[in-house]
Amino acid sequence: MPDIVIAFFALGLLAGLVKSDLKVPPAIYETLSILLMLTLGLKGGMALHGHTQNLVITELVAVVALGLLIPLVLSPVLTRLVRLGRTDAISIAAHYGSVSAGTFAVVLAMVEKSGMTLRPETTLYLVLLELPAIVVMLWLHRYLSSKQAGQDAAPTAHKSSVLHEALTSRGVVLLVGGVVIGWLYGPTGLAPLTPVLLGGFKTLLALFLLEMGLVTAKVCLPLPLQQWRLLVFAAVTPFILAWCGIGVGLWLELPEGSILVLAALSASASYIAAPAAIRAAIPEANIGLAMLASLGITFPVNVLIGLPLYQHWVLQITA
Repeated sequence: MPDIVIAFFALGLLAGLVKSDLKVPPAIYETLSILLMLTLGLKGGMALHGHTQNLVITELVAVVALGLLIPLVLSPVLTRLVRLGRTDAISIAAHYGSVSAGTFAVVLAMVEKSGMTLRPETTLYLVLLELPAIVVMLWLHRYLSSKQAGQDAAPTAHKSSVLHEALTSRGVVLLVGGVVIGWLYGPTGLAPLTPVLLGGFKTLLALFLLEMGLVTAKVCLPLPLQQWRLLVFAAVTPFILAWCGIGVGLWLELPEGSILVLAALSASASYIAAPAAIRAAIPEANIGLAMLASLGITFPVNVLIGLPLYQHWVLQITA
C-alpha cells in the first residue's frame, strides 16, 4: 500500500474530477502551507544540530550546480521540441529547475517510514535547489530581452529586484528561518513545539495534499489537448530528471535515502515559489501553462507513480 498521505491526494483529485463541492478554505490552505514549510525547515535544522562540522561543501556545491543546469538544459528543449515561445520556455524551465516542497515532504515521509539512511544536510537540498533556477532564468530573460532591445545588459536595479524577489519569498524565508532555528535550538530547545509541529507533520501533509488534489483537478479540467507536446513533456521529464538526481547522488556517494530525496527533488517542479517570482518579474509569461505542467501533470505523476519507482531504482542500484 502507498503511504497514507498519498490517499489524501487521491481523494482530493477524485473529488475535483467528479466536481464535488469539497474545498479547503483559502485561509486554511495558507496556514497549512506556512506550517508545512516551517516544519520542513525545523526538521532539517534539528538534523543539522551538532553536525555542522561534518558538512561537505563539495556536496552542497554539486546540488546547487544541478539546480542551475536543469533549467538551462530544459529551456532549449521547451523552445525547439515543445515549440513554446522564448518567454514561456524560460518560465517553465524555471519551474522545473526549482523544486516542489510538497514532493519533498512526501518523499521525506517515505524515507522515514522505510528506514532509509539520510545525511543530516539532506533537508538543505530543498533550499539549495529552490533558488538557483529561478534566479538564473530570470537573469537569462532580462539578458535576452535587453540584448534584443539593443542594450548591453539589464539594468542593475532589475537584477537587484530579481534577487530580492527570490530571496525574500515566503517559502525561502520559512525554510531558511526554520533551518536556522532548528539548528540553533536542537531537539531539546524545540521540545515544546515537537508534539504540535513535528508530531503533526503527517497530518499537515495529508491536509495539504488533499487541497493539492483538488487544485490539480481544477487545473486539468478541461485538459487542453492542443498543448499535447507540453503534456507529454510534463509526464516524461520527471523520470529523466530523477536519473540526473540519482547520478549526482551516486557520484557524491550519498546514502540511499539522500539519493532518493535528491532524485525526487530533481524530478519535481515548483508550484509555489516559482509562480510567484515569475508572475512578478515576467508578467507576460503564461503562468497557466506552467501550472498545468508542474501542478497538473508532473506533481501527480511524481506522487502517484514516480516516487515509488524512484525508490525501487535507488534500492536496486545501491543494493
